[in-house]
Amino acid sequence: MKKIAYLFLILIVIASCDDNSEDLNSDISVPVSVMELQPQSIEKYINTTGTVQPLKDVTIKSEVGGNYKLLKNPRTRRSFVLGDYVKAGTDIIRIEDAEYENNIRIKSLKLQLDISKQVYEKQLSLYDKGGVTLSELKNSEVNYINADYAYEDAKIRLKKMHIQAPFSGIIVELPYITPNNRIDMGTELFRVMDYSKLQLDFNLAEKNMSLVDINQKVRVINYTIPDDTLSGKIAQISPAIDPQTRSFKAIVSIDNKELLLRPGMFAKCEVIVSSRENTIVIPKDIILSKQRGNTVYVIDKSLAQERVVTFGLENPNEVEIIDGLNLNERIVTKGFETLRNRSKVKVVK
Repeated sequence: MKKIAYLFLILIVIASCDDNSEDLNSDISVPVSVMELQPQSIEKYINTTGTVQPLKDVTIKSEVGGNYKLLKNPRTRRSFVLGDYVKAGTDIIRIEDAEYENNIRIKSLKLQLDISKQVYEKQLSLYDKGGVTLSELKNSEVNYINADYAYEDAKIRLKKMHIQAPFSGIIVELPYITPNNRIDMGTELFRVMDYSKLQLDFNLAEKNMSLVDINQKVRVINYTIPDDTLSGKIAQISPAIDPQTRSFKAIVSIDNKELLLRPGMFAKCEVIVSSRENTIVIPKDIILSKQRGNTVYVIDKSLAQERVVTFGLENPNEVEIIDGLNLNERIVTKGFETLRNRSKVKVVK
């Protein structure tokens, strides 16, 4: 009898402890962080990557042989070096060869041109007065034209000794050649690039062909310039689908006037296919996939309420909510993993 009374007392104590435990658990508040839903904008875009290349890039080779002379940069007053900016038409290298210049006979050709011009003008005047025949006039005109051709050809040949930048850009290659050393025709002298505008080739999946078009906006991002996003646009689209990869080629033109991107850099592109303003947008990483559907938690009077939401536009990081949430509601962004519907919560930073 004493044993039964003792066991009964123990059961009462255990029951009392369980009740206290349940009361204690019912008072626990889960710490969470929240954000208030305000109107935002969202863009749907296609991610792709590629290597940027300059629109203008040329390697200049010597067209004549002779003694090599690297000229001075008029801006820096020192010999040209890698990285120098040059304007179109700037002399960079001079090829010297006295024998080559003498064989051109530029002075005599200029004199011959002046004489033939005077003869032609005189014959033209005499023809108007009946002093020469039409045949004589035409012969003098032919001589004048041939002399002009010969003189212009001589100037072109002489100009080959003055190696100029064909367009404004940056010297990116400048092989060292000993000054006054003789070089042969076809020697590589320098390489110049203009990368104020770049292009990037990439391939997109066949399913995206209907989503892209010429002049479509593209964001260009590189890890070396995390605080700067460059703007570009689709310049070309191939209509053909590669049967092996089921993809098509497109080319993006990039405005790089600040020269932030360098030729050969790897870049990420976001091809913007659609956008929406003044809508509810939330991060994707706070959405739970449950049997009922995509779920988030909102806070109402210190309780977490479960909401099933419907998606609109989305991108890799964010999604538009077209049903299930309202503006100005507070949505849980941290601590939602352990929540249940109507869990008690405490909002923390």
